[in-house]
Amino acid sequence: MFDAKELRRVMGLFATGVTVITTRDAGGRVYGLTANAVTSLSLVPPLLLICIDKQAESHPHFLDSKCFIVNILAEDQEALSTRFAKSGGDKFTGVAHHLGRLDTPVLDGTLGHVECRIVETHEGGDHVIHVGAVEHAELRGGAPLIFFQGKYHQLRSR
Repeated sequence: MFDAKELRRVMGLFATGVTVITTRDAGGRVYGLTANAVTSLSLVPPLLLICIDKQAESHPHFLDSKCFIVNILAEDQEALSTRFAKSGGDKFTGVAHHLGRLDTPVLDGTLGHVECRIVETHEGGDHVIHVGAVEHAELRGGAPLIFFQGKYHQLRSR
Protein backbone atom coordinates (compact mmCIF):
# COMPACT_ATOMS: atom_id res chain seq x y z
CA MET A 1 0.00 0.00 0.00
CA PHE A 2 1.25 3.50 -0.83
CA ASP A 3 2.38 5.63 2.12
CA ALA A 4 -0.23 8.34 2.90
CA LYS A 5 2.48 10.66 4.29
CA GLU A 6 4.38 10.46 1.01
CA LEU A 7 1.19 11.28 -0.91
CA ARG A 8 0.66 14.29 1.35
CA ARG A 9 4.24 15.50 0.71
CA VAL A 10 3.90 15.13 -3.06
CA MET A 11 0.44 16.72 -3.23
CA GLY A 12 1.79 19.57 -1.07
CA LEU A 13 3.63 20.66 -4.20
CA PHE A 14 0.27 21.47 -5.78
CA ALA A 15 -0.43 25.07 -4.70
CA THR A 16 -4.08 25.74 -3.95
CA GLY A 17 -6.32 28.54 -2.91
CA VAL A 18 -7.86 28.37 0.56
CA THR A 19 -11.58 28.32 1.27
CA VAL A 20 -13.93 28.05 4.20
CA ILE A 21 -16.90 25.90 3.29
CA THR A 22 -20.02 26.65 5.31
CA THR A 23 -23.31 24.87 5.85
CA ARG A 24 -26.05 24.61 8.48
CA ASP A 25 -28.03 21.96 10.30
CA ALA A 26 -31.79 21.40 10.19
CA GLY A 27 -32.26 23.84 13.10
CA GLY A 28 -30.26 26.61 11.42
CA ARG A 29 -27.05 26.26 13.47
CA VAL A 30 -24.08 27.21 11.29
CA TYR A 31 -20.92 25.18 10.62
CA GLY A 32 -17.75 25.68 8.63
CA LEU A 33 -14.38 24.19 7.87
CA THR A 34 -11.23 25.18 6.03
CA ALA A 35 -10.75 23.26 2.79
CA ASN A 36 -8.68 23.29 -0.35
CA ALA A 37 -10.34 20.19 -1.86
CA VAL A 38 -12.65 22.34 -4.00
CA THR A 39 -12.93 22.45 -7.77
CA SER A 40 -15.06 23.75 -10.57
CA LEU A 41 -16.59 20.68 -12.21
CA SER A 42 -18.73 22.00 -15.06
CA LEU A 43 -19.75 25.29 -16.61
CA VAL A 44 -22.88 23.90 -18.32
CA PRO A 45 -24.58 23.19 -16.01
CA PRO A 46 -22.57 25.15 -13.43
CA LEU A 47 -21.29 22.61 -10.87
CA LEU A 48 -18.65 22.59 -8.12
CA LEU A 49 -17.37 19.71 -6.06
CA ILE A 50 -16.10 19.70 -2.50
CA CYS A 51 -14.53 16.92 -0.45
CA ILE A 52 -15.40 16.67 3.25
CA ASP A 53 -13.57 14.46 5.75
CA LYS A 54 -15.99 11.98 7.32
CA GLN A 55 -14.44 12.77 10.73
CA ALA A 56 -15.22 16.50 10.47
CA GLU A 57 -17.76 17.77 12.99
CA SER A 58 -19.69 19.45 10.16
CA HIS A 59 -19.81 16.33 7.93
CA PRO A 60 -23.38 15.21 8.79
CA HIS A 61 -24.77 18.72 8.42
CA PHE A 62 -23.93 18.87 4.71
CA LEU A 63 -26.05 15.74 4.31
CA ASP A 64 -28.91 17.30 6.31
CA SER A 65 -28.95 20.76 4.73
CA LYS A 66 -28.14 19.66 1.16
CA CYS A 67 -26.35 22.97 0.60
CA PHE A 68 -23.01 24.70 1.07
CA ILE A 69 -21.15 27.91 0.37
CA VAL A 70 -17.53 28.08 -0.76
CA ASN A 71 -15.98 31.25 0.71
CA ILE A 72 -12.71 32.04 -1.12
CA LEU A 73 -10.21 33.55 1.33
CA ALA A 74 -8.15 36.69 0.76
CA GLU A 75 -4.44 36.92 1.56
CA ASP A 76 -5.14 38.71 4.87
CA GLN A 77 -7.47 35.94 6.14
CA GLU A 78 -4.89 33.39 7.32
CA ALA A 79 -6.20 33.66 10.91
CA LEU A 80 -9.70 32.89 9.66
CA SER A 81 -8.41 29.81 7.83
CA THR A 82 -6.60 28.62 10.97
CA ARG A 83 -9.71 29.17 13.09
CA PHE A 84 -11.95 27.10 10.79
CA ALA A 85 -9.28 24.38 10.44
CA LYS A 86 -9.65 23.49 14.13
CA SER A 87 -12.17 20.89 15.23
CA GLY A 88 -15.04 21.78 17.55
CA GLY A 89 -16.23 24.94 19.21
CA ASP A 90 -18.28 27.84 17.91
CA LYS A 91 -16.10 29.04 15.06
CA PHE A 92 -18.44 31.90 14.12
CA THR A 93 -18.24 33.90 17.38
CA GLY A 94 -16.77 37.28 16.49
CA VAL A 95 -16.52 36.41 12.78
CA ALA A 96 -18.25 38.92 10.49
CA HIS A 97 -20.72 37.06 8.30
CA HIS A 98 -24.25 37.17 6.97
CA LEU A 99 -26.64 34.53 5.68
CA GLY A 100 -26.72 33.99 1.95
CA ARG A 101 -29.65 33.00 -0.23
CA LEU A 102 -29.56 29.42 1.10
CA ASP A 103 -29.57 30.58 4.77
CA THR A 104 -25.94 29.49 4.98
CA PRO A 105 -23.06 31.73 6.18
CA VAL A 106 -21.23 34.02 3.78
CA LEU A 107 -18.02 35.24 5.41
CA ASP A 108 -17.37 38.97 5.05
CA GLY A 109 -14.13 40.20 3.48
CA THR A 110 -13.54 37.20 1.23
CA LEU A 111 -12.58 37.41 -2.45
CA GLY A 112 -15.98 35.97 -3.33
CA HIS A 113 -18.31 33.10 -2.63
CA VAL A 114 -20.35 30.46 -4.44
CA GLU A 115 -23.67 29.13 -3.11
CA CYS A 116 -24.61 25.57 -4.07
CA ARG A 117 -27.31 22.95 -3.57
CA ILE A 118 -25.99 19.41 -3.26
CA VAL A 119 -27.18 17.31 -6.21
CA GLU A 120 -24.92 14.25 -5.82
CA THR A 121 -22.89 12.66 -3.04
CA HIS A 122 -20.21 10.00 -3.51
CA GLU A 123 -17.98 7.99 -1.20
CA GLY A 124 -14.27 8.77 -1.59
CA GLY A 125 -12.21 6.82 0.94
CA ASP A 126 -12.12 8.78 4.20
CA HIS A 127 -13.97 11.67 2.55
CA VAL A 128 -17.37 12.34 1.00
CA ILE A 129 -17.53 14.12 -2.35
CA HIS A 130 -20.45 16.52 -2.74
CA VAL A 131 -21.38 17.86 -6.17
CA GLY A 132 -23.14 21.20 -5.89
CA ALA A 133 -25.31 22.96 -8.45
CA VAL A 134 -24.38 26.65 -8.37
CA GLU A 135 -27.33 28.85 -7.43
CA HIS A 136 -25.51 32.13 -6.85
CA ALA A 137 -21.99 33.54 -6.91
CA GLU A 138 -20.44 36.88 -6.04
CA LEU A 139 -17.02 38.26 -6.93
CA ARG A 140 -15.41 40.92 -4.78
CA GLY A 141 -11.78 40.54 -5.90
CA GLY A 142 -8.39 41.00 -4.30
CA ALA A 143 -5.35 38.81 -3.74
CA PRO A 144 -5.81 35.15 -2.69
CA LEU A 145 -4.49 33.20 0.28
CA ILE A 146 -2.36 30.34 -1.08
CA PHE A 147 -1.44 27.00 0.55
CA PHE A 148 1.79 25.32 -0.60
CA GLN A 149 4.00 22.68 1.07
CA GLY A 150 2.01 22.84 4.29
CA LYS A 151 2.28 26.63 4.71
CA TYR A 152 0.33 29.74 3.81
CA HIS A 153 1.75 32.02 1.13
CA GLN A 154 0.82 35.20 -0.67
CA LEU A 155 0.74 35.48 -4.43
CA ARG A 156 3.69 37.55 -5.62
CA SER A 157 3.22 39.71 -8.67
CA ARG A 158 6.04 39.87 -11.21
